[in-house]
Amino acid sequence: MALDFTGRRVIVCGGSRGIGRSTALAFAAAGADVSICARGVETLEATRKEVAGHGRVAHAGVCDLADGDAIRAYIGAAAAALGGVDILVNNASGFGMTDDEAGWTAGFKVDIMAIVHATQAALPHLEKAREAAVVSVSSISAYRSSLRSAPYAAVKAAVVNYTQSQAMAYAPKHIRVNAVAPGSIEFPGGTWEKRKEEGSPVYQAVLNANKFGRLGLPEEVADVVLFLASPMARWVTGQTITVDGGQLLYS
Repeated sequence: MALDFTGRRVIVCGGSRGIGRSTALAFAAAGADVSICARGVETLEATRKEVAGHGRVAHAGVCDLADGDAIRAYIGAAAAALGGVDILVNNASGFGMTDDEAGWTAGFKVDIMAIVHATQAALPHLEKAREAAVVSVSSISAYRSSLRSAPYAAVKAAVVNYTQSQAMAYAPKHIRVNAVAPGSIEFPGGTWEKRKEEGSPVYQAVLNANKFGRLGLPEEVADVVLFLASPMARWVTGQTITVDGGQLLYS
């Protein structure tokens, strides 16, 4: 069943590459007006043009999602460009992998605090919206311990928990809050493609164990994001949906 987002106004934080890009394009293809933000000017503008190619309002803003003031300024500009906000997607990650101050700081500033800043900034607009929804991107790393990337796993677990807290807080405002937990997703320029090119044993181990014989695609995550933001999920809130092709089952 095709989802129709005609007239809906969507913000995708971290929307220029990978899952964010696919999500922005999927919303635009379904009729939504879309704003995206990221740090990289060239990829941001390229994706904005792709969104505009669907004939929708396409807004983009350069934004460091580790900077709360920058997030608030961007959300304000996006809401003005779109004429409001119905749906907020929090997709960015600081990819804090090392178990040191740098790794933890990157994770908390982007994976957690960007969600806090963006949602709070968008809240006055979401309160005025029809069937408002927030969807954040966690990871299957949230569900298990990690020697290789302890900060990343911990902050993604915090996203799952914070999603539940937000859902409780915003239900009286008729705003649903959910999350997705992707497994290993491969796309051009992404972490898993780089590992593949480097001949990483981690990439090969994940690929070999996957019973479908491949890694996931960003479009497959975007499809679930759209479902959670749609009226089809109107009675779903506080949930995190795993999108991993069964990766957790065999790892």
